Amino acid sequence: MIDFSSRQLRAFLMLAQHQNFTRASEALFITPSGLSLLIREFENQLGFRLFDRTTRHVSLTTEGAELLAAARRSLEDFDSATSRIGERVRESSQTLSIGAGHIVAANILPFAMKEFLAGRPDLSIEVSDDDLITIIERVSAGSLDMGIGSFPSGGAVRRTLFFRFSLMVIRTDSDTAPHRASTTWSGLKGERLIIPSLQPAQSTIEQHLVRAGVPFRPVMVLNRLDTIVAMVEAGHGTGILPSHALPACQRRRVRTSRLINPTVPIDFYQIRSRSRKLSPAAEEFTTFLRAYIARWAGRAGLP
Repeated sequence: MIDFSSRQLRAFLMLAQHQNFTRASEALFITPSGLSLLIREFENQLGFRLFDRTTRHVSLTTEGAELLAAARRSLEDFDSATSRIGERVRESSQTLSIGAGHIVAANILPFAMKEFLAGRPDLSIEVSDDDLITIIERVSAGSLDMGIGSFPSGGAVRRTLFFRFSLMVIRTDSDTAPHRASTTWSGLKGERLIIPSLQPAQSTIEQHLVRAGVPFRPVMVLNRLDTIVAMVEAGHGTGILPSHALPACQRRRVRTSRLINPTVPIDFYQIRSRSRKLSPAAEEFTTFLRAYIARWAGRAGLP
């Protein structure tokens, strides 16, 4: 097997084109002696001469002419492949795809992205607002760079703690009702509760209500957190939600309070494929998003 370099191929093609060492070396930005060395090394590796040389003239040998077309195809294929791969790598490094549940995709990511992209106009962020299982599958398959949410452990994704939220209570914003900074679990006795169906949130809520002596008889168990917010706003009951839903609540006529005694943590994770490394842009946005969430969570007095 002959081991030759792309520099040798380019030197061969350029000399065949110009049939002059000086002009060919100028086109390659090397010296004539450097070009002569590349051609001589190439011929030695091949075992036959590529050019007939005189003091005035350079021409292809029969063997050189036979090799010319193959060398041209080989280098064109190589250049085309490297260009195609390079373009794909450049595009992927400038595009970030994120999967998140509906409440996060609608109420946290839009404004976080706006602030982040103001300093990174070269970057494009694509968002997929799917259920958590679909996001896990897509991250595992490589069609999403990462996911943000309350994902279960296991599977073909790497899960990293991203932020710790907690459960909170929301009530309709009534002029007559006193505002409560916090609510205890036992203080929910007698209220018409609306809770999420998602696990483990539903079972966690049930366990703490029972421990506090509150019968577990919710009037509604709903799939979407924003639906719970809307139902509470319309006066159908009191909602129990993870505090990452706070931005959705702030645009509704509802009031929020911390759920305490005990405070129940709700962990938020970043997931990524175990077989793929995150791009620098993805790492940068992850750091920014964590700080962005910490800012509004801190202002809201969330733990």
